[in-house]
Amino acid sequence: MSEIILTTLNARYSHASLGLRYLMANLGEFRGRTLLAEFTIKRPPAEIVAEILRAQPKIVGFGTYIWNVKQTLEVVRQLKTAQPDLIILAGGPEISFETEGQELFHAVDYVLKGEADFSLREFLAQWDRGERPGAKIISGPLPDIKAIRLPYDLYSADDIANRTLYVEASRGCPYKCEYCLSALDVSVRNFPLDEFLAQMQSLLDRGARQFKFVDRTFNLAPTTSSRILKFFLERIHLGLFLHFELVPDRLPPELKELIQQFPAGALQFEIGIQTWSEKVARNVSRRQDFTKIADNLRYLREHTGVHTHADLIVGLPGETWNSFAQGFNALYALGPDEIQVGILKRLKGTPIIRHDQMFGMKYATEPPFQILENNHLNAEEILNLEIFADFWDLVANSGRFPDFKEIVEHSGQTPFEFYYDLSQRLYRHFGRTHSIHLRDLEQAVALAAVRRESATTALPQRQALHVRAGL
Repeated sequence: MSEIILTTLNARYSHASLGLRYLMANLGEFRGRTLLAEFTIKRPPAEIVAEILRAQPKIVGFGTYIWNVKQTLEVVRQLKTAQPDLIILAGGPEISFETEGQELFHAVDYVLKGEADFSLREFLAQWDRGERPGAKIISGPLPDIKAIRLPYDLYSADDIANRTLYVEASRGCPYKCEYCLSALDVSVRNFPLDEFLAQMQSLLDRGARQFKFVDRTFNLAPTTSSRILKFFLERIHLGLFLHFELVPDRLPPELKELIQQFPAGALQFEIGIQTWSEKVARNVSRRQDFTKIADNLRYLREHTGVHTHADLIVGLPGETWNSFAQGFNALYALGPDEIQVGILKRLKGTPIIRHDQMFGMKYATEPPFQILENNHLNAEEILNLEIFADFWDLVANSGRFPDFKEIVEHSGQTPFEFYYDLSQRLYRHFGRTHSIHLRDLEQAVALAAVRRESATTALPQRQALHVRAGL
């Protein structure tokens, strides 16, 4: 039995909620009266409801995100039907913006907007005194980051053994990219570094070996990022894997020198490019130096063992079919290990809505609120680019078909043209982009390659045989 339950529906089991653990860590006297319970969006709502009610809580708080808000709404409705007097709270980025227009707002009792590290505890103290807030929406001030208790002791032994451990040395972002919620941040705020590194050491002592940093701009302050890299480099013999999000055009010499010392496969950098068009970047208030980006990507490829993951977005205002294709080809030529092609989503609260009328931006009304069409890309083109993104992921990003790089070189097509044609062929064959057995995918890709071989005399026979052999 627990009086209070903090819960969320993760995208999959391997994701451990950092947000819930922050709330739990900062509950003070209420921590011992609270249960942290995580589910996944694949779990039937009735099962989640039964498990929550089994603990006989008086208050349940949900963390809401773009990927779980629909399922959370159903769980909340069933909870309220089964136990009408149950107090239900909702917080998190999805409910914190455009709040009153959401169905979930009307289904819950209270909404805690923004960073609720301290406002949840204040709500519980008020409830414990028998009082109730006067307003349904509770907006606390931005918490003093130096006063926040770090949550890493709440990662269990099972979390450390089986799940992704999310950590952060800072919050916020100085950039104002209009498609991102970080555009609303006032500034970057850093956790006390000595305390943070002590917590990382504690996780290492408990067996943690993989760390995913969620800082938006890990390399923004070279002095801080250098200290963090040095800390892990001194312990790299433990077999560590570290994931960071990097500002793509900011890689000073002191960081390069450190990065070079890490063994291959120990570092993964997520590098947000988003568009290779200067015009489109200006449209969404994104500042980036494309020359420096190209130099940095070449440096990482040629001089380090970093695994690079670069992002592009389909559907940004002003991005045409041709400019996206050109950007994809330019990025492909720089050789990142992965190019993640994502479809633009209209996150609640983001300033990108200012472009709706001028660029004819139309979005889906259901999560994840993807772009449907605009003045430069019609609905069919966006659908085909989504198909392209899915099969690019299955064929190129998966690493299962390494010989394709040479096949592309001899194809007489640009990389975008080659993989777009391949995606259309595979889509006609399967009629879908998901739930495809690996063996069936390999056979279909091999068949496509063999047909291309017969039409392209320059394609080396050795490469086609590698494809046919199932790679």
